[in-house]
Amino acid sequence: MSGRFEGRVALATGSTQGVGEALLLRMADQGLAGAVVTGRDAERGEDVRATLVAKGCDAIFVPADLGNASEVASLIERADERFGRIDHLANCGALTSRGTIWDTDVELFDHMMAVNARAPFQLIQGVARLARRNQAPASIVNVGSTSGHGGQHFITAYCVSKGALMTMTKNVAYQLMRHRVRVVTVNPGWMDTPGEDVTQRRFHDADDGWLAQAEATRPWGRLVKVPELVTTLAFVLSDDAGLMSGTIIDFDQSVQGAGDPPMPPPELGP
Repeated sequence: MSGRFEGRVALATGSTQGVGEALLLRMADQGLAGAVVTGRDAERGEDVRATLVAKGCDAIFVPADLGNASEVASLIERADERFGRIDHLANCGALTSRGTIWDTDVELFDHMMAVNARAPFQLIQGVARLARRNQAPASIVNVGSTSGHGGQHFITAYCVSKGALMTMTKNVAYQLMRHRVRVVTVNPGWMDTPGEDVTQRRFHDADDGWLAQAEATRPWGRLVKVPELVTTLAFVLSDDAGLMSGTIIDFDQSVQGAGDPPMPPPELGP
């Protein structure tokens, strides 16, 4: 396991913090030779890049807004210029703004789809083209969400975008199988991340005790933690996953389709 990414190159979106950062660092500990760090925070991006370099991984930071198609395209271009290939892609970056069917405007919906669905599509397409040109295999993991199965009423556009990501995974995995490019989506449930802390405070008026209160309600007594999700993502990207492709993995403390049927609460009525 210690060298399972030996000589490989990886690109991870959302890698200036949270899951994307932790995944690249984990892969560097397992022999990763090259990495593309990306996000909107240049200072954090340079910090992550420097940490990867200190681990012996040749890393570059490429600032990019996933809502900007030209900037997304530049990630593939810069990776190709520096490394000549991308062996592993992790689509970790996402937008999680709130909005119901009543108050989600077209601008928010379009931006959500651009970041959460169009950007992963562009990057998968770019990695697939490099793999075909180089006649080399590649592996791709998308970080989805269990909300993509339907989700909560207050994140309608987010749920739609994550549902699209699951469909995209199956569609492109089928097309890319004979090119030996694997595509898998992992759907975490409620996670303990820096971004979630910001979301809880911004949108739900949460105080310092929100995490402990939330974890007390979970079957395993905790929210999904970054290291355990990263373990799964790294496995999916590695050769240890074999020929796994087109697979949707729910990484959560619930079972989709099981349990008491949900019913809209009275407050959603007229």
